[in-house]
Amino acid sequence: MKVRFIEPGNRPYKPTLLNYFVYDRYIRTPSVGLNTLATIVKEAEPDTMMYSESISRLKPEDILDADIIFIGIFTFNAVRGYRLARYFRKRSKAVIVMGGLHASMNYKEAVKYCDYVLLGEGDESVLEMVEAVRRNETPVFPGVAYRKGGKVIHTGDRVPPERFETIPDKNLVYHYKKMAGHNTLWGQVHASRGCPHDCDYCALVRHFGRKVRTRDPENVLEDIRRTIAFQEEGHHRLLKALWITDDNFFADRQWAMEVLRKIIDSGIRYHFTVQARWEVGFDDEMLELLKRAGFVELAMGIEFIDDESFRLYHKKSSKEKIVESIRNIQRHGLSVRGLFILGADNHKAGAGEQLADFVIKHNIKGALIQCMYFVPGTPVYESHKDRLLHRDWSKYNGHAVHIPEHMTPYELQMENIKASRKIYSFPRLVHALLHEDALHKLLFLGEYFWHMSIRADLKKELPYLKGRNEAMAEGGRRI
Repeated sequence: MKVRFIEPGNRPYKPTLLNYFVYDRYIRTPSVGLNTLATIVKEAEPDTMMYSESISRLKPEDILDADIIFIGIFTFNAVRGYRLARYFRKRSKAVIVMGGLHASMNYKEAVKYCDYVLLGEGDESVLEMVEAVRRNETPVFPGVAYRKGGKVIHTGDRVPPERFETIPDKNLVYHYKKMAGHNTLWGQVHASRGCPHDCDYCALVRHFGRKVRTRDPENVLEDIRRTIAFQEEGHHRLLKALWITDDNFFADRQWAMEVLRKIIDSGIRYHFTVQARWEVGFDDEMLELLKRAGFVELAMGIEFIDDESFRLYHKKSSKEKIVESIRNIQRHGLSVRGLFILGADNHKAGAGEQLADFVIKHNIKGALIQCMYFVPGTPVYESHKDRLLHRDWSKYNGHAVHIPEHMTPYELQMENIKASRKIYSFPRLVHALLHEDALHKLLFLGEYFWHMSIRADLKKELPYLKGRNEAMAEGGRRI
């Protein structure tokens, strides 16, 4: 059988000099999850390949005669994924299977565009789907949705896999080896799944569950070795960094410490970054291990800088604890990257400038700023459905898509722009280039252009948002 996996791009890849500086406009690191599924299938079906519109254009002539086409989508690239599904369904005899976080959490929508939706984590079910197609049978195993007689059939929930030791074969991704020299593409390893917390805006805990499941530390180490080799061999990268993409790497403390000790004992000399909650900032033993293992920064999901927002969205945190955590992380020689959300129900005009001041005051090295994020299936989506401006999922990537309590959507978008502009101003770029170490010079330079690109996109939507404000005002609706 011929099997092809496709990762849609919110903007399909195109060659440009911007790709050397600006991540996420025409270039992104390919999906580790979809690459993992392709690797699993490859062992059973030799004619298996993955395309990612994050790094290459598709080759329709290779895809159209496939027996199965798997398309994996998140919310931000769902519109493009649906377009591709329609295209291949019309022109190909292949069975079209969609999956991924958005398709799983919004399967009643996704199933309109494909033959089947593979729900949840597909490590075990993907081969069952391949076998069902081979036999020309309707899949009856748990974890599938499809349409029959105008009705949506759901075969039942599937228990997530306890073990997932497959190391993704990046060579299965078309053109990836050639592109891996780009400094904008970081090597990625995903070592655990699940998070014990329950923040209202988080889709990942709904997808992976609250039970933390981990890979064997030696298996993680081997994945790290292979990923570094893939990024480095045949390339001259300036940025030698690998991102461990776990949503909460430190949830299982003993396991995390064992992984770090494995890295230290291996003798690997590389730069690492990982996502973290604020609690790790009070774990001196963990911070010492991180520093010894080669970690240079923690991407902290700070989200808010006021206690009322933490309470509103069920995030167990406080501004005081966040600040103390940042200071202790920095005392251990690690930098902090902040992930922030604007547009909470208590936020008012000026929130963006307050956020920028917080980032600058506490020497946070980088910032990802997003307007309140709504993924179907999350509590915050359900509670705000009547305040969404639209369901153009391509805009659900940090842009203003809802009517906040105390701002207009236009004002929220402007707060995002103002925060980005103040944090990534030209004087701060000059300061970084003069005073930061080599790694953070390069990071700030890349992020300077990245944020410039983000602001350009945000500004394009301002006339639309302003028009919505005026229309709602004329209609007498509270905005």
